Amino acid sequence: MPPIENRRRQRSSDPLIALHYQLAHVRHESQMEAIVVADDAGLVVAGAGAWAACEELAAYAPLLVRVCASASARAHETRTAADSGALGAASRVAEMRPHVDIRRVAIEGQTVLVCARGGARRTASLDRAATGVARILRGDA
Repeated sequence: MPPIENRRRQRSSDPLIALHYQLAHVRHESQMEAIVVADDAGLVVAGAGAWAACEELAAYAPLLVRVCASASARAHETRTAADSGALGAASRVAEMRPHVDIRRVAIEGQTVLVCARGGARRTASLDRAATGVARILRGDA
């Protein structure tokens, strides 16, 4: 069996640096504005893009996850103005929602959120990024 080609050009044994390399590559390849790994409290673990954009994505990621989950749970219902005002930051969440995708990544009982804004192929690229984030945080080669 021929050896598997390793496409990674930059490597690091430090997980935070490895995460940055992973996110920067995906961001560049997909022309995203920003991509971030956030904890469930909305804090940046790692990111690529303008720092302010990364911090905003991380901060809103837990809210966006909740809004998207509740929206899909009531997809058959008609949204009312009261639904939009359910959260204090509802207007910013509503504004961000069409431009942001989030993936939950479970690592040894903990969940991190991989969140991206902008980009032509954001959805497929985010799936790849989430796979890479899981690999890095699990300590896989």
